[in-house]
Amino acid sequence: MPDRSLLPYGPVAYLTGVYPKVSHTFILREVAALRALGADVLPCSVRRPPPEEVRGLEAEAEFARTFLLLEAARSPLRLAGAHLRLIANDSRRWGAAARLAWRTRPAGLKATLWQAFYFAEAGVLARHLQARGAVHLHNHLGDASGTVAMIAATMAGIPFSYTAHGPDLFFAPIHWRIDEKTARARFVACISHFCRSQLMIFSDPAHWHKLAIVRCGVEPARYGDAPRARFDQRVLFIGRLAAVKGVPLLLEAFARVAAVYPNARLTLVGDGPERAMLESLAMTLGLTETVHFAGYRSQEEVKALLNEADMLVLPSFAEGLPVVLMEALASRIPVIATQVAGVSELVRDGETGLLVPPGDVNGLVEALDRLLADPSLCRRLGEAGRAAVLDRHDVTREAERLLALFRGGAAEKPVVSQLGRITSLQSLW
Repeated sequence: MPDRSLLPYGPVAYLTGVYPKVSHTFILREVAALRALGADVLPCSVRRPPPEEVRGLEAEAEFARTFLLLEAARSPLRLAGAHLRLIANDSRRWGAAARLAWRTRPAGLKATLWQAFYFAEAGVLARHLQARGAVHLHNHLGDASGTVAMIAATMAGIPFSYTAHGPDLFFAPIHWRIDEKTARARFVACISHFCRSQLMIFSDPAHWHKLAIVRCGVEPARYGDAPRARFDQRVLFIGRLAAVKGVPLLLEAFARVAAVYPNARLTLVGDGPERAMLESLAMTLGLTETVHFAGYRSQEEVKALLNEADMLVLPSFAEGLPVVLMEALASRIPVIATQVAGVSELVRDGETGLLVPPGDVNGLVEALDRLLADPSLCRRLGEAGRAAVLDRHDVTREAERLLALFRGGAAEKPVVSQLGRITSLQSLW
């Protein structure tokens, strides 16, 4: 039975730029865990996800219940009606939201026009939230959809919060006004200590106590049914085929180790803007028989691929704390990852996986060679990795922390020091 004292006193709305989508299964999983604990979660998406991004029965069912904001806002009558109703109900609140949108607009005419669009969308969302009786609005990622959430919550007269991931948000912290969003949020869920430290750079110390560590989680029972009995030198990559993931280096490194391990195979799961270039590169490197581009896959299909793999490689140049690393470790397979952002908070070199410097193809070759040559090392790292995920990334425990925050609990209690700055004597989760 869920702890009823943790449940919000009404529905909680979730807003994301595109939901559901295969690269954001962590949100789908979090929402499911909150519902399992008794929370009423209202999913909202700014844009309709492409059909190829809605994979599996779980995602299809979630898509059917998701409010599509941009499609609703495209109706002139609905758009005008929402704002007129908001003005009639509380003109001061609507005016405050308008001033907030103007004050937090990024520099430049184009950015100002985008801010106007966000304000228009926020009115439609605010009316939807009021009609559904939502008592809190939560956003994932904090960028454009976070701006819409901040403005809509002001119009609707309810608190809002957001989960910060990175790295995109930290590439343009001033543009996305992290300072204002953190100041106005009831709390900010940070997926790692590294993420929290980046928010501390761009927010007033008076609001640091709002920054709570709420990790992304997995369902441990879904993965790692049993240790692998065979070792087939199967290497797996899961992620967007985009520049930030460093896949060209992985292909180069794999071409070099394939000469030593002719039975090794690499499967790339995912899609993105660089797929055609990467397929061409694989052909140039002579990897057409040993590298397979699998495209998007559902959660269940990813689980099956993890069960068949012997290791996962993620050579990213920038990350938050990738959920795919948690899924791989929960599946009892070791990971090779780059030492960026919060990755080392989960992947401990030589204990739960191998870490290499970002952009270092020689480091990737050495790590691949080390694991491909040593099945016993793979098993040892995989078992230790599953234990780490069970200890720190169980989605149910993380959902319980979110529920307490939605209910109104604080991340920390601020203490004013003798110097007048806001500090804290309590550690975060």
